[in-house]
Amino acid sequence: MITALLIGLPLVAALLLLFTNGEGAKRIAFVASLAELGLALFAFYLLRTSPHDEHLASQMTMNVPWITSIGVDFNIAMDGISMVLVLLTAFLVPVIILSGFEKKHDNPSLFHALVMFMQMALVGVFVARDGFLFYVFWELALIPIYFICLLWGGENRGKITFKFFVYTLAGSLFMLAALIVLYLNTPVGMSGTHSFNISELYKAGQNVLSPTEQSLVFWGMFLAFAIKMPVFPFHTWQPDTYVTAPTQGTMLLSGIMLKMGTYGLIRWLLPMTPDALERWAPVVVALSVISVVYASVLALTQKDFKRLIAYSSIAHVGLISAGILAFSVKSGSTEGITGALIQMFAHGVNVVGLFFIADVILSKTGTREINELGGIRNVSPQFATLFLIVLLGSVALPLTNGFVGEFLLINGVYQYSIWAAAIAGLTVILGAVYMLRSYQAVMLGETNKVTAGFAALTANEKAVLFIVCAAVIAFGVYPKPLLDIMQNDVNALATMITESVKP
Repeated sequence: MITALLIGLPLVAALLLLFTNGEGAKRIAFVASLAELGLALFAFYLLRTSPHDEHLASQMTMNVPWITSIGVDFNIAMDGISMVLVLLTAFLVPVIILSGFEKKHDNPSLFHALVMFMQMALVGVFVARDGFLFYVFWELALIPIYFICLLWGGENRGKITFKFFVYTLAGSLFMLAALIVLYLNTPVGMSGTHSFNISELYKAGQNVLSPTEQSLVFWGMFLAFAIKMPVFPFHTWQPDTYVTAPTQGTMLLSGIMLKMGTYGLIRWLLPMTPDALERWAPVVVALSVISVVYASVLALTQKDFKRLIAYSSIAHVGLISAGILAFSVKSGSTEGITGALIQMFAHGVNVVGLFFIADVILSKTGTREINELGGIRNVSPQFATLFLIVLLGSVALPLTNGFVGEFLLINGVYQYSIWAAAIAGLTVILGAVYMLRSYQAVMLGETNKVTAGFAALTANEKAVLFIVCAAVIAFGVYPKPLLDIMQNDVNALATMITESVKP
């Protein structure tokens, strides 16, 4: 019931917003998102305090027949792994809505309805336990962000948004084909149909498919997830889309939507094709490591601060992907998967903060060009301090939220390959270089005619930055709640994968 409410609440809010006029829409959306956050925190509390309660398990699960003619159920459930992503979504959506309180949108009702509809689809992706339902939510999440970018984006938004749409839709079709192959290899049930139930798809992938078929399914699903994250060489849609999208759209894309891909690796790819993972791990880990170095080097060359953050995001996600795909059934070590989940949460918070900072700079100076800025600290020391806190989280300074996940990820990759870990670890050095260098150029030095009139932060801007900075520090100093809620489910998933691999 609780899981169903987490999907239904933003859907009802989205429908209500379509019949709301004027600027009151953002307030309705904000209140609805706060209610969603409250419900997510309640679910988090229940899962953490009573993880083995059978009654609670029934509250977190809903499984009813949906399209019986093809064996599709509306099957949703929430465990510790899903909870991390649902909580991230519930935390970031009100922050994203709040960040736009001082902006004027054409047709604000439609804009905020799309945001809430996207939240519904994102939560659906993270809790779906039916392959067909997972695909439906996956595609539904694409629709609102497409229109947000197309209707409220910047220059050349039509061409850039079309490229983004085609890329992600093409990847989704590969995933659908892979799911159909798995579906057709599940046993026929009493209803006379195969099943899209996740446990049946797991069994089909692990026990029925031949090595060749398992490899084809592996690559079909990996392509969909790799495009969504994205990793090299499927990343080319991302920088232009992030820069062109309105700031709130960029936050949704980078803070939450790309986590669909990394979550998909953990929940769907690894358990369904464990033998193919053992076979193809060197290739996919190499692609992920290349993403880290490639994107970091490109970030070093960027002159537009928002584009720099976009490439930084590719580098961080490359490390997350490497940590997940480096899971070895031989060692059964879960550091990479655990680190990935922690880092997904941290990256979501940090990248939303950085894109908001880029938007504040643009709104007060009229430019994001790094070489045109400088000396902002002299006129706004509070902004400089808040910016620095978010930046330090992004470069994984100890006692910030980025440290724990990055440490576990590098350790997980190290257990797979010392050389892969050494190369992937460059993200720590290169990330510090391009982020600190950009901070120096933008915030330090002498003010100029562009930055001398940098206005004081508004109450709304302070609120957003204080919330983000509080999360950076709180989850850096005390990450235990997140680690506790996921660990049993991560261990169970790792055990299941390890035991399923054929000798």
